[in-house]
Amino acid sequence: MTQIELPKKLELEALPAKSSDGRFSTNTEQPPEKRINLNDPETGKTWGFVVVDNTCRGPGLGGIRMAKGVTLTEVARLARAMTLKNSAACVPFGGGKSGLAVDPESLRNSPELRRHLIGLFAEALYSIDSYICAPDMGTDERDIQQIYECNSGQLETPVHLRGGAGRPPEKGGIPIDGWGLTAHGLFAAAKTMEPLQGGFPLKGARVVIQGYGNVGSYTASKLHAEGALIVGASDIHAALWHPKGLNLEELNSVRREACGLQGYSGPVEKHFGADRVDWLLEAPCEILVPAARPDAITAKNADRIQCRIILQGANTPSNKMTEYYLKNRRDILSLSDFIVNVGGVIGCAVELKMTGDPAYKEKVSSHGTRRYVEELIFSTVAKNVLEIHNRLASQKQKDVIFREEALKLAIERLQIKEEWL
Repeated sequence: MTQIELPKKLELEALPAKSSDGRFSTNTEQPPEKRINLNDPETGKTWGFVVVDNTCRGPGLGGIRMAKGVTLTEVARLARAMTLKNSAACVPFGGGKSGLAVDPESLRNSPELRRHLIGLFAEALYSIDSYICAPDMGTDERDIQQIYECNSGQLETPVHLRGGAGRPPEKGGIPIDGWGLTAHGLFAAAKTMEPLQGGFPLKGARVVIQGYGNVGSYTASKLHAEGALIVGASDIHAALWHPKGLNLEELNSVRREACGLQGYSGPVEKHFGADRVDWLLEAPCEILVPAARPDAITAKNADRIQCRIILQGANTPSNKMTEYYLKNRRDILSLSDFIVNVGGVIGCAVELKMTGDPAYKEKVSSHGTRRYVEELIFSTVAKNVLEIHNRLASQKQKDVIFREEALKLAIERLQIKEEWL
């Protein structure tokens, strides 16, 4: 793969709030507070984006997505999801997100180049004091630690709340990916739904994971431990399906290799190449976990989805109209991303509060940090899923979907400063 040539500097270009495009219809959502391009001042090329959606509950907290072709629109949608996610989870943060339009595979064999890119990003990011970054697709705890240290240099103190969050544990952080915290939220949702969905035991349930990365792989392992059968898995290289179940030990090993799931050698009944990995979404199962990019499930494939429950491991993997069709025409329940995949932001929120509050740090440490965080994630997701389920059950209008009640819950809490930490 050709090595990319990085700019000497990245500069911020503040964009105006999104205005009406002249249509008769209007969007009732508030526009983002900040939309920013990250440009190379020499060439004018845009390398990335930052969107601060809402700071009603606090600074916008959200991950850095590094992916080829990431757009401002995608980052803005994700920032909005973070507002809803942090509000519903009752953490003292608003919503924000950033993106670097770089293929992380182009940096795989050049850690120096990656550090240089993250350094440029950190320097540009410092002036946005209403945004706290965290890991997301394509970035990890080492990147966040580098940004934290850059901020430490600017502030001339090793301890601060400017972020990032989701740093290595030896540096005082909580490893979001290392502990599989986002997956723990999905697991909590599945366990909560088990007694609510008649005849839906996790033991023996067939599971398909689209996007077998840090979220997908840990979700697979947690569900497998409950007796579920992982019949499908995919990444950017390949999609695998076997009705008798895939070998998790090998999946978890090969996913870290350069060729990813393409290197899986166990028995499979269907194997799709890189250009057809999305076909796996149509495989028969009880639980479907889309854990990759947005808009995996749309009107194009909604008629071919064959599951009972969708656990949204990715941010915005589908939209309201598609979910309405799935529930009311196909009897497929889709559990909204901003309710069930909150494990990562809860871990980040705990880390930030521990950094700024010694008494809270002592409380968490005495309980056992990982145990405390996992219990908080489980209880938060379980309470919210049960609350939304009960609201839906009491509705006179029976075609209301999970996302609609979830959105009402998150909006209600935007104005409430209650914390569950």
